[in-house]
Amino acid sequence: MQAQLVLEDGTIFSGKAFGATGEQWGEVVFNTGMTGYQEVLTDPSYCGQIVVMTYPLIGNYGINKEDFEAKSSFVRGFVVKEECDRPSNWRVSNKIDEFLAREGVIGIAGIDTRALTRKIRSHGTLRGIISTEVSDAAALVAKAKNCPQISGQELVPTVATREIYTVPGNGHRVVLMDFGAKANIVRCLNNRDCEVVVVPPDTAAEEILALQPKGIMLSNGPGDPTDVPKAVETVRRLIGQLPIFGICLGHQIIGLAMGGRTYKLKFGHRGANHPVKDLRTGRVYITSQNHGFTVDQDSLPPEMEVSHINLNDHTVEGLQHKTLPIFSVQYHPEAAPGPMDSEYLFDHFLNHIHDFSAKRGEGTHAQKAGN
Repeated sequence: MQAQLVLEDGTIFSGKAFGATGEQWGEVVFNTGMTGYQEVLTDPSYCGQIVVMTYPLIGNYGINKEDFEAKSSFVRGFVVKEECDRPSNWRVSNKIDEFLAREGVIGIAGIDTRALTRKIRSHGTLRGIISTEVSDAAALVAKAKNCPQISGQELVPTVATREIYTVPGNGHRVVLMDFGAKANIVRCLNNRDCEVVVVPPDTAAEEILALQPKGIMLSNGPGDPTDVPKAVETVRRLIGQLPIFGICLGHQIIGLAMGGRTYKLKFGHRGANHPVKDLRTGRVYITSQNHGFTVDQDSLPPEMEVSHINLNDHTVEGLQHKTLPIFSVQYHPEAAPGPMDSEYLFDHFLNHIHDFSAKRGEGTHAQKAGN
């Protein structure tokens, strides 16, 4: 079966369909990771987007039950140079074609992904339509031009939990505000004995404090951070009351809650090979990233300082408050793009919790339960 990817500028790519059938629209973005396609497909932050993989062979190690970041895929479409239909992996449970068909994601293979990536790099992200209903290309172009922009869409409620739930642990209780949280954030906290209480994105500050957590985690998520104003206001109310750690969208929400601004990047940062410099130590980390917006450094108040920068374009990759236990990073420390050394940030968060609790004369959740 044939498929088409049509861009708003009139460019048309024709290829072979795999996965689901039908027609879908979205913002066309690219990811430069050589591996990790399953994590991309199940990362809720890609909601609303048609993802182009720049590495030419995708699907060669199949789909594995242990590697999901969410229970479902939220991408609108998946674009590859070559789809592998004979995966080699002792853990494999499905082929990528089978997984996409089950999740309702339309795939297209056999197109020039290098040319498409170069176009996005030159022009910036483009709206597009991916379709297996090959028909009038001009009509598809017109549809693409009228697709909604990524800003203004309410994507977070689509991917976040609707109910509060708890992942047990014997240590400190941490509330995770779920804007589309990757599963590995919970795993990283759980591995440090934290009890993780996951709450919906519209949970009020008073409800969060009533759960009596020792710290607050702000997750990743899709879309424009200005589209979650209630979450920004909630975080603003929580500032100074508990240690806060934000990742990706959570980082941007902290920036907005502190009075800063955000803006859209030309084509975003998506991949597993982005160099980030820690300005406090001078150390460079190779990081996993997935975001199309960034915090405007010049808009930040004096009490907030930039802790990390991206070495490719010098955009903000980390923030910390000068006096309060609040910090954030734009990249994904829960991911493992090869090195796992960014996980130290979770330890840093736990140190904040220990210090903050000690000042208040408080113990862990488990210690209180035993008294």
